[in-house]
Amino acid sequence: MTASQPTFDYEARTRACQEALADRAIECVVLSPGPNMTYLSGFVDEPMERHLLLFVPQSGEPIFLAPTMYDEQLQADSWVSRRRLWDDGDDPTDALAEIVADLDLAGGRVLVDDRMWALFTQDLRDAMPDATFGLASEVLTELRLTKSEAELEVMARAATVADDVSVEIRELGSSAVGMTEAELAREIETRLADHGGDGPSFETIVGAGPNGAKPHHRHGDRAIRAGDPVVLDFGTRVDGYPSDQTRTVVFGEDDSTATGDSTGPETVPDEFSRVFETVREAQETAVAAVEPGIPAEAVDRAARDVIEAAGYGEQFVHRTGHGVGLEVHEPPYIVAGNERTLEPGMVFSIEPGIYVQDSFGVRIEDLVVVTEDGCRRLNDSPHGYTVR
Repeated sequence: MTASQPTFDYEARTRACQEALADRAIECVVLSPGPNMTYLSGFVDEPMERHLLLFVPQSGEPIFLAPTMYDEQLQADSWVSRRRLWDDGDDPTDALAEIVADLDLAGGRVLVDDRMWALFTQDLRDAMPDATFGLASEVLTELRLTKSEAELEVMARAATVADDVSVEIRELGSSAVGMTEAELAREIETRLADHGGDGPSFETIVGAGPNGAKPHHRHGDRAIRAGDPVVLDFGTRVDGYPSDQTRTVVFGEDDSTATGDSTGPETVPDEFSRVFETVREAQETAVAAVEPGIPAEAVDRAARDVIEAAGYGEQFVHRTGHGVGLEVHEPPYIVAGNERTLEPGMVFSIEPGIYVQDSFGVRIEDLVVVTEDGCRRLNDSPHGYTVR
């Protein structure tokens, strides 16, 4: 897969963060490795036991507190040029205290990353005993909610990879019968990589037959049988941004028994076709409901009304969707009670489902981006359950 490398303006994002800090009279936000640090600095790493923190003050230049071993990586991967380094033989809290003094953070209000380890939050509290603390999401959530054109570009590319693999998995047809869920999951992940994806964006879900009735069943050693409804939920990353789609398909020994999207092998459970059509109608209705200015909960209600009218309300056991950005699950959440108004540039999933215990599950999921007058899907692979 070839495409031009997107340009993310990390410095502009940081300046917007600083403006938000100033508006709220917040002295500084301190971030640990994770999506927020990446969003502002461009630097990507996993949480670890060493002190690696990014201080973004209300004004002036941000500064990293980092192990010396990270110096070259930070120079190469981040626009932030200030670094306070410490060696493994040092006490990192000494360097932390120096940053606190340099930034004059003895008092005032400070935000820390929502997922920062308690070890580091405690060290920050010790270094700033007179400060009051809050969570970085107070500022970062709003900044990350709407996506730039560069972000939408890579998310569309990641969705295309998932779409292409979805089509290829359908084309396995009856050859998928006899594969275990785990084997099919590995096949999906191999194909995602072959199409240019950077690993799975989450652990691939392959739920065959009764396992599909468990919304977050991952995959196991159950063999796929002819006539099994199989829930396939997967995605990949492109330039750090994930895709996420779900299709429910039926692999049969004789695909000629399937005459269209609404019918399938005669071995499917008796109730399956009705459930499938209900979920598909709910998903289409929810997509059609999306427009700027409405609350997120209205999209959830649109899907839920269809499923409740069909008599399956109690078997729709999760929210209709979740935001997607640097994280697979992030705001806005498409759920009852969320009155957050939708805005152009927001990206989220629409994934209603019905789960018939001990029998099968059906879920259909696409990502959509809110536009000026509605929304557009990032996914366009077939929704029907038949395979060819």
